[in-house]
Amino acid sequence: MDGDMKPKALIITAAGINCDAELMHAFSVAGAEPESVLLNTLRRNPSQVDHFDLIGLPGGFSYGDDIAAGRVMAVLMRREIYPALAHAVERGVPIICPCNGFQIAVQAGLLPGPVAQQWPECAAQPTIALCQNQSARFCDVWTPVTIPTNTRCVWTRDLQLQPGVDLLPNAHGEGRFVTDDATLNHLQSNGQIAVRYDRDQNFNGSMDSVAGICDASGLVLGLMPHPERFTRWTQHPWWTRLGSGERSVEPLGLRMFRAAVAWATRVPGQRAVTGAA
Repeated sequence: MDGDMKPKALIITAAGINCDAELMHAFSVAGAEPESVLLNTLRRNPSQVDHFDLIGLPGGFSYGDDIAAGRVMAVLMRREIYPALAHAVERGVPIICPCNGFQIAVQAGLLPGPVAQQWPECAAQPTIALCQNQSARFCDVWTPVTIPTNTRCVWTRDLQLQPGVDLLPNAHGEGRFVTDDATLNHLQSNGQIAVRYDRDQNFNGSMDSVAGICDASGLVLGLMPHPERFTRWTQHPWWTRLGSGERSVEPLGLRMFRAAVAWATRVPGQRAVTGAA
């Protein structure tokens, strides 16, 4: 790919997805060229994934969240396009999975993913769950977040946060991060915790205030907050009260997408396969 060309971002959509437009906008303003493709189209021809340098699984209510949140879409992906996604990770493709996308990625075996850096052709068995919020209610709230110093996540690891200013929006009824102690300890020690809620505002009761995790490669990010909904300061809940200095840096959500686009631009050998069928 020519160095002057924008990296291409694949947005995987399906019935019930409702945040694909926001995700496309976030990739676009961050410097990528987004394209929305239906899951059924990819199921018929999984090699289309090879055309892209970034991938997004949008939030929403895929297939009406029948059976369980994200379950139907996860089963379809796991059965038919997992190898193509695994190959994308091997190429170094950053993948973001906000909200329903996180629920899908967990059940499809993308997250936490294999312990080793090498991806098998078979999806890993889920070892975490995103359960009903502790309040048993749908919560629509902006919360401050923190980034672990040891995270390997390419979307978040270099971010410098402004306390009290850098928030992310949340909107879910099932987002409480739950796992066993051994898995949580492994994720922590391996740098796979990508983002946490501020411990005083862990509104859904997630274990260790975990808001998002990445796989062992650091490329695949799943999180319950919606960074794609915070790419301009006018989206911030009290932006009119922020000083010009606080708004002199780009919004947190946009910075996350810029980090991934920068990665996709500079990593050798990660470019989309030209002439892929």
